[in-house]
Amino acid sequence: MKQQYEEAIFAGGCFWCMVSPFDILDGVCEVRSGYIGGHVTNPTYTDVKSQTSGHYEAVRITFDSQKITYEKLLHAFWMQIDPTDPSGQFHDRGPSYRTAIFYTTAAQRDAAEVSKQELQASGKFAAPIVTEILPTGTFYLAEDYHQDFYKLNPADYKEDRSRSGRDAFIKRHWGEDYFKLFE
Repeated sequence: MKQQYEEAIFAGGCFWCMVSPFDILDGVCEVRSGYIGGHVTNPTYTDVKSQTSGHYEAVRITFDSQKITYEKLLHAFWMQIDPTDPSGQFHDRGPSYRTAIFYTTAAQRDAAEVSKQELQASGKFAAPIVTEILPTGTFYLAEDYHQDFYKLNPADYKEDRSRSGRDAFIKRHWGEDYFKLFE
């Protein structure tokens, strides 16, 4: 079977918390942290964190579409975020922590729209789904110390993730379904 590499880009708040859930999925080849959607060329973490560059913190996922579908990645994405929060994610507030799906093809755009509509119709969330679906622009890699943060700084990663409220939210809204994602 020939490998078919594609890219998916998701903004789900703090990129540190968005790497590990995708990194462990079979068929995902690489997950890189970075910035997308702003008006500053070659932004730094300081630029993005200042909330003035217009960028989202995001992850770029390279995957083998013969092993994992874009739809499964979308499902995993929805399970990582609060899609009803327009002002950030969990304890991370501000425009750089908003959620978005950045599509690279018309097929990805269509799949993202369908998945968003299905999530809204599911009744899982009482508030409207506000996650945007946007065309991909330039993705700037974050600084090296942000890459694979969960592997390189496991104690800091676990503490930040615990304090954020993300895991409690996931457990409350997805329960056992969340763990089935990784089977």
